[in-house]
Amino acid sequence: MSDAVKQYGELATQLLIESRRSTATDTLLKYNDILVRSIIREQRQLEALIRDVLANGESLGDDPNTPTILLYQTAILRNKRCLLAYHHHRLERLKDMFWTVGGALPLLLSTHSTTTGGGKANINASANSADVRSKLSPHEVDFLRSYSDSLLQFRSGVLATEEVDLFAPITRPPKDLHVLVKVVRDCGVIQTEVGAIDFRRGQRFLVRRADVEHLIVQGYLEEV
Repeated sequence: MSDAVKQYGELATQLLIESRRSTATDTLLKYNDILVRSIIREQRQLEALIRDVLANGESLGDDPNTPTILLYQTAILRNKRCLLAYHHHRLERLKDMFWTVGGALPLLLSTHSTTTGGGKANINASANSADVRSKLSPHEVDFLRSYSDSLLQFRSGVLATEEVDLFAPITRPPKDLHVLVKVVRDCGVIQTEVGAIDFRRGQRFLVRRADVEHLIVQGYLEEV
């Protein structure tokens, strides 16, 4: 029994090591569903052991099994903290990736991304379209969709009263209201201050920055 008890918590430690490696390499690793499920099974085993001890014991104050219960409970709490830390770390990196592409969720889920942190993100739309999404669990995809929907709803309320684009980058504040852009990838028809514009590859337009800021961030347009 003592050898088995010493192993409790090792699986959760592996999750923390993965998070550290993700931070060190500035990449989003594939969601470790197998390891997470193994930790949950370990949690259930520990809870079952505690129930057995309590069923066979008497008053906890005089019960010689009390240290065993405390040991099991400590392992349970540690596993929970590790699981929460692992998932919190992943959600924070997903939010970083979301803002890196200017809040364009379809672009994020359909492009190849090698970096996710605060540095420059290398997003290549011609790469494997399943790369980012294949690293996410279904719950993480649902989180991104809910996160995007909430921001879009809040953004529409702000734009109704103020000329503020919440999805615009803040690393380089704009100096002019209008910007000359070149179309790098076809965008289709976009509604702007001067009306609808069909942005086709190779064309250049002088437009209000607020109307096309998100397209610049997403790589469809580039400043000239």
